Amino acid sequence: MRFEGVIPAVVTPFDESGSVDTAALAANADWLIEGGATGLVGNGTMGEAQSLNAAERRLVIETLAAVAEGRATVTAGISSGTPAASIGYAADAAAAGADSLMLLPPLGYEGDDREIETFYRTVAEATELPIMAYNNPKASGIDMRPGLLARLGEIDGVVAVKECSGDARRIAEILNAAEDLEVLVGGDDWALEGFCAGATGWIAGVANVAPRECVDLFRLCREGRLDEARAVYARILPLARLDMHPKLVQFFKAAIDLVGRDGGPCRPPRLELSEDERQEVEAAVRALGVEVAG
Repeated sequence: MRFEGVIPAVVTPFDESGSVDTAALAANADWLIEGGATGLVGNGTMGEAQSLNAAERRLVIETLAAVAEGRATVTAGISSGTPAASIGYAADAAAAGADSLMLLPPLGYEGDDREIETFYRTVAEATELPIMAYNNPKASGIDMRPGLLARLGEIDGVVAVKECSGDARRIAEILNAAEDLEVLVGGDDWALEGFCAGATGWIAGVANVAPRECVDLFRLCREGRLDEARAVYARILPLARLDMHPKLVQFFKAAIDLVGRDGGPCRPPRLELSEDERQEVEAAVRALGVEVAG
C-alpha cells in the first residue's frame, strides 16, 4: 500500500509580504511527521492551490520533500481545468521530489464519464508518478461514482482514490467495485466510519492541528478497539466537522495558530474569520483537549 495511515492535507503558510513562508511550512511538516503522519499532501484544497502560481506550487513540494527525506511520502495536488496544465504541474512535482500525485476531474467543466476517463488517462500516460484520483463534488462540480472510479482504476498509474463525497457508504461501494484501488477517507467527520469500512488511510485536515490524536484514531480502529476509538473521535469531531465547509482553510489555519504552530493568513478571496467564527474554532480546539496558545 502506498497511502496507508494519516496523511495531512498540509496548509501553505504565507509571510507578511504574502509569499510562501518556506520556514514555517518546513517546521509544520516536520512536526506532522514527528506526530506520526505517514505522508504529506501539498497543493491541495487545504494548501490554497488555486491561489498558487506554478513556481509557488513547485516550491511547496520542494520544501515538503526536503523535510520528508524518506520519512513520509509527498503527494502533490495537480488539479486544473485541462490535461496540459495538470501534466505541467505533474512534471514540476516530479522534479521537486514528489512521490505521487492527486488529481480532481477537470475543473470548470462538468465532463461526462468518457471525458473524465480520457482526462485521467492522458495525464497518467504523461507521468511516471502514481496518481490518486480525487472525488470531491463540491470542489470540482463532478461526483465520480464507484463505477467510474472502477474504470479509472484500470488505467495504468491510477492507484488510489481520495473519497470526499460526504457519504461514508461510498467507501465500501468503491472497494467492492474496484478491488485494486486503495481508498482513502477524504473528509474528516467520517474517518472512523471509513476506517471500519476498509479505507487504507486518511487525507486529513484536522491532522494539521492534532496529528497524534488522528494517528491514535487510525490505530485504534485498525486494532478493533472501537470503544477507545470512539472516545478519541468524540474529541476530534467538533473541529473535524469544520472540514466540509467553504471556509475550511480559514478554520484550520486559525486552529493551527491556536495550538502554537504557523497557520497564518489566507490569500484573497478568502477573508479573515468573524469573531463568532473564531470562537467556534477555539471551542473546537479546546474540545481536542490540547493546550490553546496565547
